[in-house]
Amino acid sequence: MGKPEHEGDGVSRRRRWVWAVVGALIALLLATAASSRNLPKLSKKSCQCPFWRSQDSRKYTGLVEDCCCDYETVDSINEEVLHPILQELVATPFFRYFKVKLWCDCPFWPEDGMCRLRDCSVCECPENEFPEPFKKPSNIISAEDMICQEGKPQAAVDRTLDSKLFRGWTETDNPWTYDDETDNAEMTYVNLQLNPERFTGYTGLPARRIWDAIYKENCPKYPSEEFCQEKKVLYKLISGLHCSISVHIASDYLLDESTNLWGHNLELMYDRALKYPDRVGNLYFTFLFVLRATTKAADYLEQADYNTGNSQEDLKTHSLVKQLLYNPKLQAACPLPFDEAKLWQGENGPELKQQIQKQFRNISALMDCVGCEKCRLWGKLQVLGLGTALKILFSVDGQNHPNPPLQLQRNEVIALVNLLNRLSESVKFVHEMGPSAEKIMEGQTSSIVESN
Repeated sequence: MGKPEHEGDGVSRRRRWVWAVVGALIALLLATAASSRNLPKLSKKSCQCPFWRSQDSRKYTGLVEDCCCDYETVDSINEEVLHPILQELVATPFFRYFKVKLWCDCPFWPEDGMCRLRDCSVCECPENEFPEPFKKPSNIISAEDMICQEGKPQAAVDRTLDSKLFRGWTETDNPWTYDDETDNAEMTYVNLQLNPERFTGYTGLPARRIWDAIYKENCPKYPSEEFCQEKKVLYKLISGLHCSISVHIASDYLLDESTNLWGHNLELMYDRALKYPDRVGNLYFTFLFVLRATTKAADYLEQADYNTGNSQEDLKTHSLVKQLLYNPKLQAACPLPFDEAKLWQGENGPELKQQIQKQFRNISALMDCVGCEKCRLWGKLQVLGLGTALKILFSVDGQNHPNPPLQLQRNEVIALVNLLNRLSESVKFVHEMGPSAEKIMEGQTSSIVESN
């Protein structure tokens, strides 16, 4: 017996409804699968960080290699949080002065002609620069003494002696660095604000000899199959520091000596940094490495004595340090910039650490061979800052390998924070000016091609 006509229509309508629902579900699943390819994915790294794919045309995107933070986040958090705090922090009295031995005493080869006179390249600091208790007379550099800087006034260093400042800090050895920072007659305090890291005219064979000694003898770039993680970290740190120095030279360059015109040299920045994406990547790596060391030492740095005799400035310094160490935006965006726990884990871990410590100490000692006084100042400061970061991350291992509690010299803290600021400035300059520099170079290349 056949079904009533209206019943057959009902079954047909139900079937069509079921197939419509099934079709909609299939379409939804296909759309979800397609869109999931564009969603952030978890990295396979131990730190489990999101790997973001930028929607714009950024050249540097995704995770910074061997780190737990991506380029976009680094640029954003640096611009919004780190750079403003660091700029203010390094201008405070405590972080403004760096104790350094500026007289050359190269342990590896005869001294360069740019460093013959013990007191060469010392310029008088402004009278109102220092508190009354710390003022000491200094002499204006004479024309005869400028010979030791090859007649380049931009290579001269303003310095002031200050034997009363920054007492109460323990002087302890750093296994990673060569410098002996104990008080002695050869050490002097230099006002870093009066001696910015920039172009000095120190180029050519003397400068190349320093970097050749660093890379070839102490920090070679091994073939990838022979490059263990620990040696890779050392190479990336030195390469990142080198890139940062190049960026600062290019960002504050003497464009016209006759008119004393300073400005950006984007072509130089491209030739020395942007042309090599691995160098820029290593700059970001070094920035995150030093940032991790700074935040890891938060308890120590928060309780440190920042007394300079100016209570108002000292309170401001302590407040800025806390803002840097415990910033909620930084902790949310990049809680673990670098994961040091994965290093030194093999059977040869202790032996490998001693080997790399020796290599880094040699690099530290090479800073005494830099012929330009101002270059030597910043070289010694930044290598000491990097050595301090290594000391924090790898000389205090925590519960599994109990070591003596962390102790930092006052000079180490000053070097660490100033290095972090230098790297922050370099990252900001590359992010902001990099596209312009590359467009300029692309335009020059196109002009050459068209003319041929």
